[in-house]
Amino acid sequence: MRYNYRYRLNPTDELHEQLAWTVDTCRQVYNHFLHRLNRENGTSAYSEQSVLPDLKNWWTDLNQVHSKVLQKVVQRLYDNRSTLKGRKDNGYRVGELKWKAPKEYRSLTYSQTGFELNNTSGRTVLSLSKIGDIPMVYHRDVPDVHKSDSSCAAHQKSSISEDDATIKEVVVKQEPTGEWFAVLGIETEGDAPPKPKKLEDCVGIDVGILKYAHDTDGTAVERPDLSDERERLEREQRKLSHKDHGSANYRKQQRVVAKRHADLKRKRRDFLHKLSNHYAREYDLVAVEDLDVKGLMELPSNSRNRAGAAWGTFLRMLEYKCEREGTHFVAVDPAGTTKECAACGVETDKPLWVREHSCPSCGFTADRDWNAAYNILVRGLKQVGTGCPESTSSEPFGSDGLRKSHCDFRTPAETALPTETTSVPAKRVVETGSPTLKERTASAVSE
Repeated sequence: MRYNYRYRLNPTDELHEQLAWTVDTCRQVYNHFLHRLNRENGTSAYSEQSVLPDLKNWWTDLNQVHSKVLQKVVQRLYDNRSTLKGRKDNGYRVGELKWKAPKEYRSLTYSQTGFELNNTSGRTVLSLSKIGDIPMVYHRDVPDVHKSDSSCAAHQKSSISEDDATIKEVVVKQEPTGEWFAVLGIETEGDAPPKPKKLEDCVGIDVGILKYAHDTDGTAVERPDLSDERERLEREQRKLSHKDHGSANYRKQQRVVAKRHADLKRKRRDFLHKLSNHYAREYDLVAVEDLDVKGLMELPSNSRNRAGAAWGTFLRMLEYKCEREGTHFVAVDPAGTTKECAACGVETDKPLWVREHSCPSCGFTADRDWNAAYNILVRGLKQVGTGCPESTSSEPFGSDGLRKSHCDFRTPAETALPTETTSVPAKRVVETGSPTLKERTASAVSE
C-alpha cells in the first residue's frame, strides 16, 4: 500500500536560499521544455529527458540540481498535458499550458535516489543531494523504512502493521506562508487487511450543514466552530485591501493572510481526519452518500457553508482509511434518502427547515437525518451483498411495521426521536481525537 507522510522542515537561511534557488531553476526548466513542446511535434517525456545531459553543457546551473529532480520536472510537464487532453476528450473547454510564474511553481520531487532520512545528533534530518541536511519536525513515526540501496536509516515502528516500507519519493514544497514541508511517499510491502465477510458493526452516515454527521447509532456530530479563524482571516484581508498593491507592506500582509488561511484549513482537516479515522476503525461497514459535491457548490445559495463543510474531502479521507483498516466502504445513490420513510418506504417531500421526519402513511416519526442515515445503511448493505449486522439491536422486525426487505435488525424507531440520539460537539472531536461515541457520549454531553 502507498502512504504519504507530511513533515515540517526547518531549513537554515542558507538552506532556504538553496531550496528557493533549486525550485526556481526547476521552474525555468519546465518553461524551457514547454517552449520545445510548442515548437516540436511527436515528443514524449522519455525523449525529452534524454536531452537533459546535453542541455547541461551550456546551461551549467543545471549541474547543481539532482538529475532525478530534473527528470521529474519534464515528467510533470507531460503529465499536465495528458490531464489537459483528458479533460478535452471529456467535453470540457480547455486552453493551453502556460508558462509558470515564480508563485505558480513551488515544489521539487526526488524519486528513487538523492535523499536520505537520518538521525543526526538526536534530531531527524532530511538529506537531499545537491542541497544539504534539512532539520525535520519528526512529529510522528513511520514504518521501518529502507531504500532499494539500503542507504536510508531506519526509525521507530509506527502504528501501521507492516514491518518494512520503502520511501519511493520525496516532495519538498513551499507553502504560501513561506513554510517548507516534505511529503514522504512510502510504499509498504504488506497488503491491506481483508474485509470481513460477516458484518457485525455497520453504520450509515448522513452529512449535513447543521449537524456535520448523523449516523445510525443515533449520534449527531456538530460541525467544527471555525468562526474565530474566519473572523481573523477577514480582518487580515481588510488590512491587505488597504495596502499599495505590489509594495513591500503588501507582500508582507499577503503572508499574514496566507497564515490565516492555513490556520482555517488545518483545523478543518484535523477534525475530518479524526472523525473519518474513528468510523474506519470502529465499524465493519461504512455507508455514505455518493455526493456530487461540485454540483452542490453550483447551487444558487448557501455555497459558502457547503464549501466550508468539505464533504468531498471527508468522503475521500473515509474511503482510503477504510481501505487501510479493512473496512467496507460503500457510496450509495443519495436520491430519496431524506424523503423515503425508513419504516414503510413511502416518500414524503419536506423542506430543509423541517428537521423531523413524520410519515403520513405509517405514522413513523424520527429525526430527519437519522431517517436518511438508516436508508443509506440499508442501500449500502444491499450493494455489498454480504449480509446484515447481527447486533445493531435486540428485537427483530415485526409489529412495528419496518420493512423486512431492508434487513433483519431492528431500529430504535418508536419514539419521536431515536432513543439513543446524542449531540457531540465538534470541539470534542478535535480535543480527544474521536467523536466521543459509545462510552464517552454521556460525559461529553454532561460537559
